[in-house]
Amino acid sequence: MSKDRIEREITIAAPVERVWAVLTEPEHVGSWFGQGRPTPVDLRPGGTMELDHGEYGQFPTTIVKVDPPHHLSYRWASAFPGEQAVEGNSTLVEFTLTPDGDGTHLRVVETGFAALAIPEDKAATAGYDSHSTGWTEVVGNLQKYAEQLAA
Repeated sequence: MSKDRIEREITIAAPVERVWAVLTEPEHVGSWFGQGRPTPVDLRPGGTMELDHGEYGQFPTTIVKVDPPHHLSYRWASAFPGEQAVEGNSTLVEFTLTPDGDGTHLRVVETGFAALAIPEDKAATAGYDSHSTGWTEVVGNLQKYAEQLAA
C-alpha cells in the first residue's frame, strides 16, 4: 500500500449545491474544518482559503481548481503553518461532488506525501498517517454539518 494517496468517499443526504456551499463559503468552512469561525476564501485558481487548524496553526491553502458545484482542489502545506502552499511544500487535496439521488457522493483525495520533506517536529501531525485518520473525522464532520443545514 502506497503512503502517498488518501481517499475517502461518503454519501451525504444533501443536494450537491448545499455540499458545495459547505465546502467553499466562508461562513461554513470553519464549521467542519477548523474552529467554527468564518474562513477567508478567495474562490478562484491562485486564490487562498485560510484553514484554521487550532493548536496546529493557520494554513493558507492555494486554490488550484474551481468547477462549481462539482470540483474543488487546493494545495495544503500542513507541515508548514503560516506558509502559503506551493508545489514542493504541500499536498494536493481534491474534492469531487456528484449527484446521488437526492444526495451527494463526495470523494476526497489527498496526494503528494511521498514528495514532501516533513520536519521531524511536524511528522506526527502533517504526515500520511495523521491525515489518513484526520480525513475520516473531517469528512464525517462535513457530512453532519451539511445534513443539518436548512435546505
